[in-house]
Amino acid sequence: MSEWKEYRLSDLMRIKYGKDHKHLLDGIIPLYGSGGIMRFVEKPLYEDESILIPRKGTLSNLFYLDRPFWSVDTMFYSVINKTLVFPKYLFYHLKTLDLASLNVGSAVPSLTTEVLNDVKVCIPDLPTQTAIAEILSSLDDKIELNNKINQELEDLAQTLFKRWFIDFEFPNENGDPYKSSGGEMVDSELGEIPKGWGVKRLNEVSYCFDNKRIPLSSMERARKKGEFPYYGAASLMDFVDDYLFDGEFVLMGEDGSVMDSKGHPILQYVFGKFWVNNHAHVLKGNKISTEIILCLLRNSNISDLVTGAVQPKLNQGNMNKISIPLPQDLSIIRPVEYVISCHYDLFRQNVSETKELTTLRDILLPKLISGELAVSQIQNLP
Repeated sequence: MSEWKEYRLSDLMRIKYGKDHKHLLDGIIPLYGSGGIMRFVEKPLYEDESILIPRKGTLSNLFYLDRPFWSVDTMFYSVINKTLVFPKYLFYHLKTLDLASLNVGSAVPSLTTEVLNDVKVCIPDLPTQTAIAEILSSLDDKIELNNKINQELEDLAQTLFKRWFIDFEFPNENGDPYKSSGGEMVDSELGEIPKGWGVKRLNEVSYCFDNKRIPLSSMERARKKGEFPYYGAASLMDFVDDYLFDGEFVLMGEDGSVMDSKGHPILQYVFGKFWVNNHAHVLKGNKISTEIILCLLRNSNISDLVTGAVQPKLNQGNMNKISIPLPQDLSIIRPVEYVISCHYDLFRQNVSETKELTTLRDILLPKLISGELAVSQIQNLP
């Protein structure tokens, strides 16, 4: 540690207040709040590398930016002293600190410039800082790339689904788009559908495993922390030491978080071993793939099926009323089903890799920042 020096944060960065944005017109410059990008505006508040720190709210939600931006008045931004510290390194260093412990607020968690300026950090020389930041950035870049690829894979799957099951432009016997090439359409409860197709209810094309759910609160002992994801109605809630399901499933909100502002159901595509509470329906494909079920539900409007005045609820009976147009001969859709399934095969591979990379980064981060692990000891990283 002889090459490491201690500084106050005020030596390494000048902490500046964000500003109100209501007067700004829309534009291309990202505007950040404590939760991330809020909108895009006409001009930047600052254009150099910076670290954004929440002044109020979730105090640990930091952002590193290397492009022009605006930040709201509940966020600090920073002017970094690059003669002493490599900006991306300082970002990673601050991520290891428990900024929430510096809270000076009561009802709303808050930080002040006085408190932040007095924080002490011990850092190595600039070349070492740069090397550490490059190691951690390489992992973050791969994680970000995987997330971007997965979003594109899901967008492609949705585009294919829409072309076949909504626009009915699947290839006819000549390879031309069915509907626009004059394919015969017939009336149905869903409107016009191709001749030879019918309408199926969700329970006719999926299995529902709600009876296998076990709320953690009903267990004789609370589940301990572990490796298996624990899901609620809308999101991952925790990790526990046991699992109920293993495989690919679609979770759909049953009560509480049931639908978004457009009336689409709240969905989670999950795979592997996991636990789920009784606030989400658990579905798997029957006769058609689970991924087609996912695409179907993403294109469904459930506004008329949701009950409950105080707390929205989508009970199993109403859920089963969700309908889908399908050909009587399911072999017709096997090509698109196969392609969409291949998209999700890659999606799952990327998610698994991202979990491994995230674990590796989270292990390396405190060890590199503290000097416990030297840069020279890091070899053969992904």
